[in-house]
Amino acid sequence: MLTSEAVNFFLMQLLLIAVVLILHTYIGLHVIRRTLIFSDLALDQLAAFGILLCIVINSNEGTGNIVRLNDPITYIYALGAVTFGSFLLAVIKPKSKNIPREAVIGIMFAISFLACFAITDPVNGGGMLFDGTLKGDLDFVTWGLVKVTVIVYLLLLVFHYIFRKRFIALAENPETVKNAKLWDFLFFLSQGIITILIVPVAGVFLAYVFLMLPAAMATMFKKEWKSALLLGWSLGFIACTLGLFASYNIWDLRFFENWPYSSTLVVFMGVFFLAALLVRCIKPLRTNGKIKGTC
Repeated sequence: MLTSEAVNFFLMQLLLIAVVLILHTYIGLHVIRRTLIFSDLALDQLAAFGILLCIVINSNEGTGNIVRLNDPITYIYALGAVTFGSFLLAVIKPKSKNIPREAVIGIMFAISFLACFAITDPVNGGGMLFDGTLKGDLDFVTWGLVKVTVIVYLLLLVFHYIFRKRFIALAENPETVKNAKLWDFLFFLSQGIITILIVPVAGVFLAYVFLMLPAAMATMFKKEWKSALLLGWSLGFIACTLGLFASYNIWDLRFFENWPYSSTLVVFMGVFFLAALLVRCIKPLRTNGKIKGTC
């Protein structure tokens, strides 16, 4: 029997996941259709770098001034890091086919990942801090954070709805977009802002999975933007809900004992993704009478 505190806890988590998945799935559809597959991972890691840099600079054990992963000041540093990363992603577009854009994104991720290690390794307890940005911490979720997330995500959704034609054109007909680098920057910056809010809670890898797997599953079955968003959100929410309950062993099954939150949600969404792949292989997608999407 769940206590009132447990009910409040799960409601808080489920609301946060539901809100997060709406925008993450939509942005993920853009990322997949533009084949910028690792752009979010690079921005996630840059946000983690900003957070860790803030902690290293502003913490002083001698004075008792200890900055934590979800302290307000860390979001300012993370915003600076993802803004810089968004600028680089927007302006660096190699013209040579020998150097694909995805290679630049991969290099950005590797550098930011190693930079995180470099600044935390000399610090007492730095390894735990670094590990915290990768795994996240569900205990950071409060109703205050949920409210802030809802407000920010709604503002970003309104922004993307107002300028949806330009962003969709970037995915479908980029040559028709005027000031493409500016709109690219705004796209990556909005992607970075949602990263800032979710990385301290979910960690780098779950934040990436939130964005990619629901959108990837939807892309297998739907081409139209609205239906793909609805399908991706639904599958992602069901998978995350099952993962959340499993992580806290709500079913009292020994198999799920001590499963960490972030990793459990990744596993459950991964299982859903593999199931979607299997369904697509068994039942290929037909477009204009032609079979697509076979294994």
